[in-house]
Amino acid sequence: MLNEIKDDASIRMGKSIESFKQDLVKVRTGRAHPSLLAHIMVPYYGVDTPINQVASINIQDARTLSVQTFEASMVQDVEKAIMNANLGLNPNTAGSTMRIPLPPLTEERRRDLIKVVKSEAEAAKVAVRNIRRDALHTVKELLKEKEITEDDEHRAQDDVQKLTDKYVAEIDHLLADKEKELMEI
Repeated sequence: MLNEIKDDASIRMGKSIESFKQDLVKVRTGRAHPSLLAHIMVPYYGVDTPINQVASINIQDARTLSVQTFEASMVQDVEKAIMNANLGLNPNTAGSTMRIPLPPLTEERRRDLIKVVKSEAEAAKVAVRNIRRDALHTVKELLKEKEITEDDEHRAQDDVQKLTDKYVAEIDHLLADKEKELMEI
């Protein structure tokens, strides 16, 4: 019973880490990468659709992305979605192809991106702590129902706290790596 609670908490905390990693990929570091646009949603016949389902995204060179829409009628919607994504990108459209030059990162922009990354890290830590809270609540319920002893409860609390500490440390490590990457010129 307690092992199931710990395993469930570990799996959910791992998913929080994966989600945080996906959020970090979205923050650009000066190099063109198709994943920079992956989270953008485009209205497609009344339904918000991921941009990679209505257009192909390619790297033209180190600082330029190329977006080719699958339908000519989607060019304006895709262009509008990119500009509204608050990435500081302005597509240049020629026919059904868009070229998106990535401006060089200034010191100020790098600092802003670090703030964004720190807030994402804090959100990931909160998610991990919420999972800890849920697991501890379940353990307390088991104690209240007399299904476990107080010693088992203390042991389970220690194990869940160790799990939490492990995942929070991993978030801190990922954050430090991303900060270092953002400050490289």
